[in-house]
Amino acid sequence: MPGVLVIAEVADGKVLPVAFELLGAARALSAEGAGPVSALVPGQAHAQELIARGADVVYVAPESLAGQMYDAWLPAVDAALQQSGADIVLLGQTASLGRDLGPALAFAHRTAIAPEVTALKLENGRLRVTRPCYGGNARAEHTFAGQLQIASAKPKTFDALEPDASRTGEVKTIDAVGQSRITVLSVEKVESEGVRLEDADVVVAGGRGLGDPSAFAMLEELAKLLRGAVGASRAACDLGWYPPSSQVGLTGKTVSPTLYIAVAISGASQHMAGMSGSKNIVAINKDPEANMVKAAKYAVIDDYRKVLPAFIEEVRKLKAQG
Repeated sequence: MPGVLVIAEVADGKVLPVAFELLGAARALSAEGAGPVSALVPGQAHAQELIARGADVVYVAPESLAGQMYDAWLPAVDAALQQSGADIVLLGQTASLGRDLGPALAFAHRTAIAPEVTALKLENGRLRVTRPCYGGNARAEHTFAGQLQIASAKPKTFDALEPDASRTGEVKTIDAVGQSRITVLSVEKVESEGVRLEDADVVVAGGRGLGDPSAFAMLEELAKLLRGAVGASRAACDLGWYPPSSQVGLTGKTVSPTLYIAVAISGASQHMAGMSGSKNIVAINKDPEANMVKAAKYAVIDDYRKVLPAFIEEVRKLKAQG
């Protein structure tokens, strides 16, 4: 019977949140007729958590698989596919695993992979995906010619379901683990200061309209006051005004904060796609016709150089009052 298999990556003893988000997407596909939802995870300890998040069946691989390179995962994925009969595979577009495992799995099965999808739906029993093209300036829809359909998504693309402790499911063991031909010589972790952009409840983002890279200092000040993170448009990052790691958009990070403050960002489609899940959007822009202004819940039509200092001062006063 066809179905959906979600690859659940584990790091530092925890299932990466993108796996829960993909389980949410898989459940939506299942409701459209895609079949049961299964998950593959290294380590028995995570099985019940995945069931609570939407998996009907969890295939547990040896815990030693966690942190291994993509080629060590292939036998376990193949075993899970064979046992489940799934014809759809969803995995996170992560640098640690998904970016390599997805293409390798597609090559092994002589099929294709749709990377960085932004939407999934079932059409005539087959998966139809939406993904960016032309550098994020347009979106394309694809279906698969091969039997196995593989798609990857960046974190925060889909919404995870709330855990339901009353859900029940099956847990099955898989012993297949490959021998990786890749040797990792060293791993260097860079600790970021403050809140991670993807996890921030408040994001203050700036665009090319700032006119000067030094303006990001004001954004950083406001973000610190609001206990948030700073983001940037692709144009600002391309100009070297802010690190590419802080880029928001289809070709950068996907965020879904409670509050997104867009300062001097016009609202190109590829940027909007990266923050469209924001609960409340505030735009500060001189152009009343800007896409960001039209998408915003609140908009201030004026020069940010006038608005931000006053805004920051008011926030300081409110915080001082407790």
